[in-house]
Amino acid sequence: MKLSKLLKDIRYKEIIGSGDPEIKDVLIDSNAVSKGTLFVCIKGGNFDGHEFIRQVKDYGGVAAVVERPLDTSMPQIVVDNARVALSEIAAAFYGHADKKMKLIGVLGTNGKTTTTHLITSILTGAGVKCGLIGTLGVFYGDKFREPSLTTPDPLELHKTLAEMYDSGVEAVIMEVSAHAVYLKKVFGLDFEIGVFTNLTQDHLDFFGDMESYKSAKISFFHNNFCKYIVSNSDDETGREIATKTETNGKILTYGIENPSDVFAIDIAESDAETTFVLNLFDVIYDVKLNLIGRYNVYNALAASAACALYGVSPEKVAEGLENLKGVSGRLECVYSGDFSVYVDYAHTPDGLYKSLETLKNHTENRLICLFGCGGNRDEKKRPVMGGISGELADFTVLTSDNPRFEEPMDIIWQVEQGLKQKTDEYVIIQERAEAIKYALDLAKKGDVILLAGKGSEKYQDVFGIKRPFSDKDCVIDYLRRK
Repeated sequence: MKLSKLLKDIRYKEIIGSGDPEIKDVLIDSNAVSKGTLFVCIKGGNFDGHEFIRQVKDYGGVAAVVERPLDTSMPQIVVDNARVALSEIAAAFYGHADKKMKLIGVLGTNGKTTTTHLITSILTGAGVKCGLIGTLGVFYGDKFREPSLTTPDPLELHKTLAEMYDSGVEAVIMEVSAHAVYLKKVFGLDFEIGVFTNLTQDHLDFFGDMESYKSAKISFFHNNFCKYIVSNSDDETGREIATKTETNGKILTYGIENPSDVFAIDIAESDAETTFVLNLFDVIYDVKLNLIGRYNVYNALAASAACALYGVSPEKVAEGLENLKGVSGRLECVYSGDFSVYVDYAHTPDGLYKSLETLKNHTENRLICLFGCGGNRDEKKRPVMGGISGELADFTVLTSDNPRFEEPMDIIWQVEQGLKQKTDEYVIIQERAEAIKYALDLAKKGDVILLAGKGSEKYQDVFGIKRPFSDKDCVIDYLRRK
């Protein structure tokens, strides 16, 4: 594709230099540049792409998108915001596949993964060919790709959308993180439906305070056109989105406690399922959900509202909810015998609280919680999560999560400050595999063990090295050997 064609609908300030080179690739990694590359200079936390312009030219780069003029003979497209330009250029380079399918974006601190999987189950059951992008990876047809980020960077995202379109996908359901909104990864995308789940404490290492984190979430609904917005009326930020968002689209609500367009009554839980009566825009339907926890009723309501707006009948909505047997690493029961073991991704105060609260209602004897906190992430939530486990669990095994570039025991000590204020019923075992074995050996008849924080992750990130590790595999392998 010629540079001039690629830039046809892109906003820029000026072009410095002459020529109309053939663009064979668009990249932001200077080490990956080859002949025919258009290089977009992105300024990040650790590196500034503008500083590698000479390397880009030497490796075969033929043009660059810059925020300031540089000393190079390559044509330079000067823009105000390189991240915005990257999203626009990525969409154009991959043929604007995003405009040829219906996009459904799900935002919120917790519940994104389960809600996207519920939506996918409902739409697939209704005969819609779906693609799914999120924390657990990329799914479409019989294809699966391991996850990179919750929301991929624009180049990977638009390449994936193009592949999905070429495979016959009609609807793309994607998790949209606050980071992705802030960093303009989804800039320019038009969504058929935007879904908001909730806002609770997380990512303060990046955003600094809750107000900034909240603003990033809300800005999605201001900056990306959504034909429909579906928002949680039982969440304070959800109510703000529903009442104060300026949009040309239609805003609808779901909830349990407050008046809503879509709501649930007669909620009942067992050890394996949750039943409720769904009121879907005044159409009543009985629902059986193969997920436990009141919070999963909220996820089901969000998915139901979104799919009804898409055009799915209430009967097919209920059927699709029931067809989902579970979501990997989301309060997943990985062993059931004299005692039970659950693996969950809960890594926020609200997530841990809800998972423990749910399991406590299904525990005959003791509730044992094993968890840690991730390194180089929000430090403020560590003692808070320690206090939550101390309050709700009968016994806590404090261990390591993904320490990244922090000393594991430093993280554990911070969590312990909140934990020991609530209880002295805990033990510290740094190595996660040994901690899991300890918890399994500790368990007696009627106990429930929650392994929280990592969910379906297949690695442990220690000082930049992702070592193979799975909570689920660790449990199964150890119990098999026993």
